[in-house]
Amino acid sequence: MNRLRAYPGESKYQGLVYLLPGLAIYLVFTFWPVLQTVRTSFLNWEGLAPEKNFIGLANYLQVFTDDKFWLALSHNLIFIIFYCLIPIFIGLLLASLLGRYPLKGFTFFRTILFLPQVLSMVVIGVAWRWIFNPTFGPLNLLLRAIGLGSLARPWLGDFALALPAVGSVGTWVQYGFCMVLFLAGMQRISEEYYEAADLDGANAWQELLFITIPGLRAEIGVALITTIIAALRVFDLVFVTTRGGPGEATLVTGFLVYRSAFLQNRTGYAAAIATILTLIILALSLLVRRYQAGDAWSKT
Repeated sequence: MNRLRAYPGESKYQGLVYLLPGLAIYLVFTFWPVLQTVRTSFLNWEGLAPEKNFIGLANYLQVFTDDKFWLALSHNLIFIIFYCLIPIFIGLLLASLLGRYPLKGFTFFRTILFLPQVLSMVVIGVAWRWIFNPTFGPLNLLLRAIGLGSLARPWLGDFALALPAVGSVGTWVQYGFCMVLFLAGMQRISEEYYEAADLDGANAWQELLFITIPGLRAEIGVALITTIIAALRVFDLVFVTTRGGPGEATLVTGFLVYRSAFLQNRTGYAAAIATILTLIILALSLLVRRYQAGDAWSKT
């Protein structure tokens, strides 16, 4: 009699063979560059010069005493509000509206709202730079047309408004992803909970707080990790719209890495910033995952 396999279908080794191409691509194009970046962070290297001098932790000490790094990191933390908190809130409201109540053209609205997520960030940056243009931009033209010309501003050239203006573009990009993610999660929330809440006299807001949000804890965790990473590693949007200006009002760590490496030829210093940023992203991601795991364990 043939011995029963421990795994149904093909053997587990064949499954590992299927994973090898993806693993090879990951090792070559992601893992190896990360290791090279960490190695470079311990060197004094101008990028193109052949001389590479090992200087230990000098680059890291310089980063932690650099006011520009802390300014850029603070801007990234502000971007978390626009990239993470506001999109998740909007996504929850839209998912509750589109998922709970029948709406004609549901597929159309879902597609339109999700569209910014699939567009190139460079294209988005160019489009919004045109929208924010102080002379012929549609935003200022609309304000003047409806009698609110006093509110017209050079949005990307204003020291106080440039950061919120760029952040609002991030909100526009991210909320569609959160909405679609939450809509998918709502499919597994039993309709009986909402029916029972209706019988008890709960309104739509109470249903959102006590049924929808608790039922979407896993999806909210995924959205938190994804959007926090997007906020901390933002570069292309800032590069296309403001290049860190005016002054350094929109300077972020990603642009600081670019400026240090390619404009100032401080490759080792830029690698140290990139390594620190990677560790911050990893720490925040693990923190969210640990919260999820602890919450799931407390329910068992």
